[in-house]
Amino acid sequence: MTQKQNSSNSMTSLEKRSITGLASIFAFRMLGLFMILPVFSLAAGQYSGSTPLLIGLAIGAYGLTQALFQIPFGMLSDRIGRKRVITAGLLLFAAGSVVAAIADSIQMVILGRLLQGSGAISAAVMALTADLTRDEQRTKAMAGIGISIGLSFSIALASGAALEHWIGLSGIFWATAAFALIGIAILHLWVPSPIRRISHRDMEPVPQQFTKVLRNPEIMRMVFSIMILHLLLTTSFFALPINLFEQAGLPRDQHAMAYLPVLLLAFIAMVPFIIIAEKYRKMRPVFIGSVVVIGLVQVVWALFANSITGILIGLWLFFTAFNILEASLPSLMSKLSPLENKGTALGIYSTAQFLGAFIGGTAGGFLYGEFGATGVFIAGAFITVIWLIFIIPMRQPRHLSTRILELINLSKDNADDMARQLNGIKGVVETMIVTNEQVAYVKFVPEEINIDELDAFSYSP
Repeated sequence: MTQKQNSSNSMTSLEKRSITGLASIFAFRMLGLFMILPVFSLAAGQYSGSTPLLIGLAIGAYGLTQALFQIPFGMLSDRIGRKRVITAGLLLFAAGSVVAAIADSIQMVILGRLLQGSGAISAAVMALTADLTRDEQRTKAMAGIGISIGLSFSIALASGAALEHWIGLSGIFWATAAFALIGIAILHLWVPSPIRRISHRDMEPVPQQFTKVLRNPEIMRMVFSIMILHLLLTTSFFALPINLFEQAGLPRDQHAMAYLPVLLLAFIAMVPFIIIAEKYRKMRPVFIGSVVVIGLVQVVWALFANSITGILIGLWLFFTAFNILEASLPSLMSKLSPLENKGTALGIYSTAQFLGAFIGGTAGGFLYGEFGATGVFIAGAFITVIWLIFIIPMRQPRHLSTRILELINLSKDNADDMARQLNGIKGVVETMIVTNEQVAYVKFVPEEINIDELDAFSYSP
């Protein structure tokens, strides 16, 4: 038993190769999506037909098609294969980038962004990750992918401003198309092909469970939170680059040098709060406090539009809070979701995230056109107040872990008895038996459980 546990605690070379490859695909794709964020509202006047509303729509358009196709593409990957769906999604992403690169009108850019978003591969990539990693390594795998997304986002904001100065918006879109093709090469030349493709109840949505998830108030608080977080991200980055240039007087070619140190400091500032939230079980106050900070930053940006110092301090606080929430929300979703609904809850969560980006870009453009940058930030502050009202009733989540056990002798006849035995182990909170997969999904309190007793159950007669 000890030898087995030691081997299961470390990743195999195949798992490491899988995770680095899939994380790289995610990173290149997110890099392409977000490089225009800090520059587009400033530079989009070059397109014919540009209005603030249409510029905002171009910023957020990818989120609409991402939201629409995220769950269907994940389900399609069960039927025709993960790699086929991911390849098709990256080709759509590349095609959308080319359309945006050759665009001479804002309407054509919007079409390109919609096409970019239609390559919704996140669910398929996550499912392939699950296919290629053992159950006990899945948390590490998802953490690795999450880190790659966070780093690519920070790099995108800093590099986007620099690249726009050197190669223009068209060049950024061409680079984005190249990133998609690099992702396809990584997928087929580096990422292994799974020996078998199975359903993962903890990763994939089940349509029949949508109603249950939508009726769960704790889960819906997290879904609403990720939607509002990305809504505020896109509204803020419609108005913020314009304020930096027009109000605070920071030349466009210096924006990258302003963003980079702020993002690095925000990443450093985030770490102690994540430790406090997870290690010291202070998730609820850290979460609510981060939302308060985001609301206060909106007020700061509205009041100090002419101050580079005020804008950059606000940016540091915003990204510190944003990073805390972006890292905490998936963990909270995992803790709050019942085992049988976990994959469905994560699918709805991902859809809401992209829907928030679409609403935020469109709303940012409309608000800027009607009320200017100050109006965008005041609206952001009001939206944050609504967000706070919605999440204040949330309970402090219990610190729980999940383990997937292979049950060799599981059958329909003894499934209920095995569930009772597992639930009888001290520290076990919830068990879900899946007979056709020959596994049990067990949620437990780490401090209370005897892991040896839990793992040994897999080998019980």
